[in-house]
Amino acid sequence: MFKEDLLKGKRILVTGGGSGLGKEMSRYFLKYGAEVLICGRRVGVLEETAKELMDEQGGSVKCYGLDIRGPQDVDNVINEIFEEAPLDGLVNNAAGNFISRTEDLSHRGFDAIASIVFHGTFYVTHAVGKRWLELGRPGNIISILATWVWTGSAFTVPSAMSKSGIHSMTQSLATEWGKTGVRINAIAPGPFPTEGAWARLSPNQDPDEAKSDSSGAYSQNPMGRVGEMEELGNLATFLMSDGCNYLNGQTIAIDGAEYLTGGTFYRQLASLKDEDWDALRDSIKSTNEKDKAKRSV
Repeated sequence: MFKEDLLKGKRILVTGGGSGLGKEMSRYFLKYGAEVLICGRRVGVLEETAKELMDEQGGSVKCYGLDIRGPQDVDNVINEIFEEAPLDGLVNNAAGNFISRTEDLSHRGFDAIASIVFHGTFYVTHAVGKRWLELGRPGNIISILATWVWTGSAFTVPSAMSKSGIHSMTQSLATEWGKTGVRINAIAPGPFPTEGAWARLSPNQDPDEAKSDSSGAYSQNPMGRVGEMEELGNLATFLMSDGCNYLNGQTIAIDGAEYLTGGTFYRQLASLKDEDWDALRDSIKSTNEKDKAKRSV
């Protein structure tokens, strides 16, 4: 639906770009001619993704090991990137989440999510944005949020609170930086099955099964299905292009209108019993331990 060179000449940084939605958006940016930079905590995963995307699409994908929870680490990496050449776009995609009854949350559990989604997203936005302002350059920021910014979300309170804060940041910076040529918008995806997110939010369901299950939980979606990555990739590409420069400060839902119905997520979890929550906690803990083991390799 786009010209092949729509993003030619643009340098776009995608946080959490090694997997999930970040990887898919990077694929589309590369397809349409951008130079893509991806960062994340697992360097090995980043390198595998970079090779896969370049083998598939050609072009250039560069990797940067970065834990966005550290403000000085963020500033150092962004400085390194800008010393080579300024960025044109930023996608705040890195996130974390898990399901839990709020009374079962520990302070550490809350901070684990808020430090990435709330603090980390601001650190990266601030480090990139201030350099654009200093250079007098335009820039384009997309933050990946959730429809919870309008509805709240039971059982994922740390994420709902943090993403709501970034929704407010999007509106606030759009007005503060509007005259500088720096635009900031957000996307609120509905259910787009990915391995990482599904392991923490739907531990007992295979993401591939969710894509093809027309009679299951997401049959209650007005469109009767989950989202397709091409649909998200097309929206991110459109927002990152130069054809919609008057679009600023908006969070755009792409969920088949699910959140307008009250959503299916809460209805799935509200009926769980104590033993169900115990089993879910064990499953999520196992996933986290596997991820830690991968990062230590």
